[in-house]
Amino acid sequence: MRVLAVTALFLLGFAAPAQAASCSVHNGACVQKHTNLAWLVTNGVTSYGPVRISHGKPGFGTPVGNFPVLRKVKNDWSVPYNGPMPNAVYFTTDGIAFHQGDLNSQSHGCVRLTWEASEVFYNNLFPGERVQVLP
Repeated sequence: MRVLAVTALFLLGFAAPAQAASCSVHNGACVQKHTNLAWLVTNGVTSYGPVRISHGKPGFGTPVGNFPVLRKVKNDWSVPYNGPMPNAVYFTTDGIAFHQGDLNSQSHGCVRLTWEASEVFYNNLFPGERVQVLP
């Protein structure tokens, strides 16, 4: 369904959001820290988003780079930071993930999403797909 919506936009003469031009992911997700935005990519085109995010605070920065989606946990709990991590999609071996959380404060490195966006990311990102985090 999401691919159909993107295809319809192209047929009507609209392009994917400009943010997608800086992301090289073919299937997965992109994060742009300086704009606090993230989006999903399917077959090289933006399929969802961009959506607002928050990311790691100073001293706990979200790493920049290309990462594989490693695993997903529907209702996880952060032991080190004693907090819930609903719809967690992990993309680093040291526990950095997309998950639902407060967008008005920075995290300990994770990428926080609204409840709705976290569900879409959880349901549409799969192990092995790529996550690109841009500065």
